[in-house]
Amino acid sequence: MTHFPRAIRRLALVLPAVLLVPQPLLAQEPATPSPQHVTPAGGTPWIYEGSDVPRDEEWIFGELPNGLRYAVRKNGVPPDQVSVRVRIDAGSLHEEESELGYAHLLEHLLFRESRYLGPAEAIPTWQRLGATFGSDTNAETSPTHTVYKLDLPNVNEAKLAESMKLLSGMVRSPVLSDANVKAEVPIVLAEKRERGGPGERAGNASREVLFSGQRLATRTPIGTEDTLGAATGDSVSAFYKRWYRPENAVIVAAGDMDPLQLAAEIEKWFGDWQGEGPAVPAPDFGDPVAPAGADPENPVGEVGVVVEPDLPRSFTYAVMRPWRPVQDTVAYNEGLLRDALAQALINRRLESRARAGGSYLYAQVSQDDVSRSADMTFVSFAPLTDDWKTALDDIRGVIADALATPPSQEEINRELAEFEIVFKSQVEQRRVLPGPRLADDIVNAVDIREAVAAPETVLTVFNSMRETITPELVLDHTRALFTGDVIRASYVTPATGEASAEAIRAALGEDIAADAEARVAAQAISFDDLPAVGEPGEVVAQAPIGVLDIEQVEFANGVKAILWANDAEPGRVAVKVRFGAGYRAIDPEDAVYANLGYAALIGSGIGELGQEELDVLATGRKFGFDFQTGDGAFSFYAQTREQDLEEQLYLFAAKLAMPGWDPNPVIRAKAAGKLAYESYGANPNGVLQRDLEYLLSDRDARFRTPTPQMFDAATPEGFRETWEPLLKQGPVEVLVFGEFDKAATVDALRRTFGALAPRDAAPATVLERPVAFPEAGETVVRHHRGDANQAAAVIAWPSGAGVENLRESRRLEVLVSLFNNRLMEAMREHAGASYSPVVRSEWPSDVSSGGRIAALAQLRPEDVPVFFAEAERIAQELASAPVSEDEYNRVVEPLRQYVSRASTGNLFWLYQLEGATQDPRRIPMLRFLLADYTQTPPAELQALAQKYFGSRAGWRLAVIPQGQTLATAAQGR
Repeated sequence: MTHFPRAIRRLALVLPAVLLVPQPLLAQEPATPSPQHVTPAGGTPWIYEGSDVPRDEEWIFGELPNGLRYAVRKNGVPPDQVSVRVRIDAGSLHEEESELGYAHLLEHLLFRESRYLGPAEAIPTWQRLGATFGSDTNAETSPTHTVYKLDLPNVNEAKLAESMKLLSGMVRSPVLSDANVKAEVPIVLAEKRERGGPGERAGNASREVLFSGQRLATRTPIGTEDTLGAATGDSVSAFYKRWYRPENAVIVAAGDMDPLQLAAEIEKWFGDWQGEGPAVPAPDFGDPVAPAGADPENPVGEVGVVVEPDLPRSFTYAVMRPWRPVQDTVAYNEGLLRDALAQALINRRLESRARAGGSYLYAQVSQDDVSRSADMTFVSFAPLTDDWKTALDDIRGVIADALATPPSQEEINRELAEFEIVFKSQVEQRRVLPGPRLADDIVNAVDIREAVAAPETVLTVFNSMRETITPELVLDHTRALFTGDVIRASYVTPATGEASAEAIRAALGEDIAADAEARVAAQAISFDDLPAVGEPGEVVAQAPIGVLDIEQVEFANGVKAILWANDAEPGRVAVKVRFGAGYRAIDPEDAVYANLGYAALIGSGIGELGQEELDVLATGRKFGFDFQTGDGAFSFYAQTREQDLEEQLYLFAAKLAMPGWDPNPVIRAKAAGKLAYESYGANPNGVLQRDLEYLLSDRDARFRTPTPQMFDAATPEGFRETWEPLLKQGPVEVLVFGEFDKAATVDALRRTFGALAPRDAAPATVLERPVAFPEAGETVVRHHRGDANQAAAVIAWPSGAGVENLRESRRLEVLVSLFNNRLMEAMREHAGASYSPVVRSEWPSDVSSGGRIAALAQLRPEDVPVFFAEAERIAQELASAPVSEDEYNRVVEPLRQYVSRASTGNLFWLYQLEGATQDPRRIPMLRFLLADYTQTPPAELQALAQKYFGSRAGWRLAVIPQGQTLATAAQGR
């Protein structure tokens, strides 16, 4: 096998060998005949018909006599897994007015009961096969298709055959009875309810404007209460028979198995499928059409103003053209690359203007073929104030300049360098592309009626066309992007009377002067010209940690690094830097600056270099610069590659040694925080996002979401006063995992992190700050301003924290999975009260407090007491009796497969080992990793439930509509 051989061999040094042996769940079935309908060598596979794009030879294609098409390939990422996708060419656009929501309803019904699966057997059956419902088994419905997804772990021929059999029964022979429809509709309505609120209303209103006169204007996959409530077995069956036919189906399978075996199983289980009745052509989705009398030079059509008091301002206008199928040729793809280049140039100018303190928070131009309904060039932005006209004029001025004058060759070269690094990285990483992504790529290509290309082909096409790029050619493509049949716009605002359709239409119809000031000037900046971090440090210790080939390196200044050089993931290097004390170091009165740090700390620059200069340095390189505040440490994170690793390390170290303090990112982050705050109260989920962490930490001010008043009081000077000392605090840990030269990286670390000045220690009082858990008592109530049928409920219990009992935290994950399955069944299947209840365990390992187990759900207000009662009942049942063997295995087998798959990647080990330089106890605990997840007996899980659930009631939070109390909510008022 070619997938991760070294990583797997090393894994055997850590985990008990017996646990790595696949455990077949099924007896071997008779051999499946060889496939008979594979496209022969020299033939043209169905996906490449009419195309001159070179065929990706790793895919094998076939077409059955009944019209079903398939694509299969060998892929070993993750190892021992097969990813299957069944795509039906029918979505919400295929529904008649009386059938709105049927495509999505069918998605649910196929999982409810089918030829080989009895009522509600799908989820437990897939769990017994090792697949986790919701991640390994899933489905999606869009306007144009419905896709059923299975990622089958620990695969063998028997499991593959059984899975294909079950999938065929679901797709070919679902049980669409009145009883099943009646049982599933409440679950779909619960999903609809959870999606509802101001965001959905604004989205629907905007879509009705942008796609006026087309089917997409009035058809969303979730449907309507009226049509779903009227659904019957017969009416849903009629939709099924019309569209669920082999000629409308494509099956994709990619995984760690002989692709001819994959093809053979598809042919075996789907080859005799026949549609019922005559085939029906897809409906006409319609074209965007300008209103009569519109100016051909500036055809502004429908405009909508959507007032939602709880949403921030957002403005979208689109230049629209009819969508038509294309011949997916090399020349066509060259045109797409030129279009993408034109968009990238404009977007860089728009972002540069926003960074400098423009009239808008963000702005972006993007081209998209939307649901086979329109070819659209979108312009989307968020005005900073109610002066939408100034923001619109500023953005149109930047676009007008791009339409009037060609870009400079320097600008073009910069964007081409960015494209090149992306395409080269895709080639370098082709061997480790995961099977689920490869399968999804085929599905998406089918959906947009295009072919699929290997990464090498994309790079070849790019290299062959880049020399043909001229400023004038980019100008031509820019003008084409902003030429169309009609221009439509939608403005979402919280204020009535702030704008009118007539005013927006007039503003879009005005001539705008070109604004050349936003052009990003060419700059010559080199890493060679940047100041050194300091004198290169000395290595004082370097030794293996005893796991895999991982080493720890310590420098004289106290910085420690954990390095694992391996070739498991070609072209990838993960870098994480941990420093300081995290939330422990945040003073409660500085909480607003902790919030701003996420958005503004990186953007504030390094030394004299601002964000623009850092972007220039990054041109043609693969860099990252994510920042997080953790429980016990701050962290930087990046995915890079070996040839850019030293510069990536320099950027991280320089941020600690010589941080910049540009005020503009702070000002911009304040504006973004204020704009977002009011929307939190618009629905239950927003209230949870705003308040839950604060409440679960017993109202610790460090975890409070800043209010607009707090943002107003914050200043760039205060930001610096808060963060400057925090960036100086130690300890510092650097983790580098991936394909790199170890000796060269140690030397690069000497010149970067090893050259840092000795770090300040966090005060002892900081390190001892606990995170408290609130006392259980009366239910805490929060109100939202959204729909009256929406609520949310949370029940939580305190758990543990720290490294000492880290093994217990893994066992808690097993207990929580059992809890989650039971709560899902109780709330979703039996009561129809909640679409997606979830139970989570949080065990912070960097600190000694703050752990909790929490169950939460979005539901109807009257179902809040039901949720609390069911959650408490399940908690007490788990504490009073051990689970059955079948229930236990349904949880443990997916966990076993998850660990086996995840442990073949570098990030898995990085996350397990981060913090080990400060607490080496993490290292020996790795030896028990799989056993803790898969060999914790039911009696021990019961003891854990008694420990955490049996001694105290859960803390409760209810989020209900304004004007209601818990008593009135429980009565459905």
